[in-house]
Amino acid sequence: MTIIETYIQRHPRSQALFRQAQTLFPSGVTHDGRYIAPFPLYVERCAGTHKWDADGNELIDYWMGHGALLLGHGHPAIVTAVQRQMERGAHYGAEHELSLQWAHLVKRLVPGIELLRFTASGTEATMMALRLARAFTGKPVVIRFAGHYHGWHDMLAHDTNDASAPAGLYDGVLGSMIVAPTDLDYVEHTLRSRTDVAAVILEPTGASYGAAPLPSGFLRDLRQLTWQYGVLLICDEIVTGFRVAPGGAQQRAGVVADLTTLAKILAGGLPGGAVGGRADILKHLAFGDTAWNQAHKIRHFGTFNAAPLSAAAGVAMLDIVANDAPGARAAALGERLIAGMNAELRKRDLAGWAAYGDGSIFHIIAGCSVGFPPGELAPAAPPDELKRGGDPHLVHLVRLAMINQGIDLMRGRSGFVSAVHTPDDIDATITAFAAALDAIAAER
Repeated sequence: MTIIETYIQRHPRSQALFRQAQTLFPSGVTHDGRYIAPFPLYVERCAGTHKWDADGNELIDYWMGHGALLLGHGHPAIVTAVQRQMERGAHYGAEHELSLQWAHLVKRLVPGIELLRFTASGTEATMMALRLARAFTGKPVVIRFAGHYHGWHDMLAHDTNDASAPAGLYDGVLGSMIVAPTDLDYVEHTLRSRTDVAAVILEPTGASYGAAPLPSGFLRDLRQLTWQYGVLLICDEIVTGFRVAPGGAQQRAGVVADLTTLAKILAGGLPGGAVGGRADILKHLAFGDTAWNQAHKIRHFGTFNAAPLSAAAGVAMLDIVANDAPGARAAALGERLIAGMNAELRKRDLAGWAAYGDGSIFHIIAGCSVGFPPGELAPAAPPDELKRGGDPHLVHLVRLAMINQGIDLMRGRSGFVSAVHTPDDIDATITAFAAALDAIAAER
């Protein structure tokens, strides 16, 4: 049987559920990243590093809650904290002490956060960061980098230099955004020639949490440029915060942004985000006299801001990850996985294929149009190919073939290693990758 035929045979219940979902959701999915042909996988339960799908198949999981679960599924400390909070109340409609504990941990860990505001998601956090930057500077334009992801909202949805607007976006929105290549000379020229730029925002490890990595030293040099031209720097650490270091990519690089956006690990696997940074910028969320409130205050509501359940999970998570031991363990396992995958690619002499990443975050590029030796990612690989993983057909086959082998990768090309993955999990994944490569070769 082919890879697709095997997938269909092993997942009849998922296929049936998808047929029902198509009558309820556009394309039958609730998140674009979960869309897959011929149908997505339906999961019924998870524990630790494993998940069980609707057909009873057991898989090693590398989605890890889209990167939110550094401690794996159902960590006892987080489960206990959420259960205890549920007994006390899911939503108070009032301020509560847990939000203070949560905020103290964030301030202690993340460089440069003097004040913060919780949100219900990462997308909301980047929305708020842009609003704060514009309110503080009085300037309308934001520079963002091609391919970097900051949520799906209008203000940052356009991520290419293509002049055509995505559906639902119009000139007024696009005019407030400059999509730049990851080229410091380009950024400097733009800042030198324009006086209407409020901020520069980026993922501090590169597009799509490092799928297209930034050049060495880019973040430090960008920080210097923004200081030189009086422009705010916003670091989107929604994925990297508390993972690549307790204080995120900024701590590791020795950089302090003016504003930082956070989510995922922040809330312990529950919904939650935050924007934090300099007190003089965050002041625009504060109440003042009538004149200030009318001219300078940003109105910010949100039913689930600092929700008690998310706060309980977040406090439990950050208490554990604060000493960097979980992050360091996950990173070491991630490096072992990358090395093992690349060894399998070299055995098969698959030019244009490589596994790479940043510690516990890994990516696979399959059949890149720029040839490079197996397992040795070329610096010249096009950023757009890196972001999509190379040849879309091959990426699709990798995704299905790995599921057939009991491994669930994010969109077939990326994954997050948790602190509770084991060496046996890693070895099993490398073995599965080898079998997937052989299955793909048999169909070519």
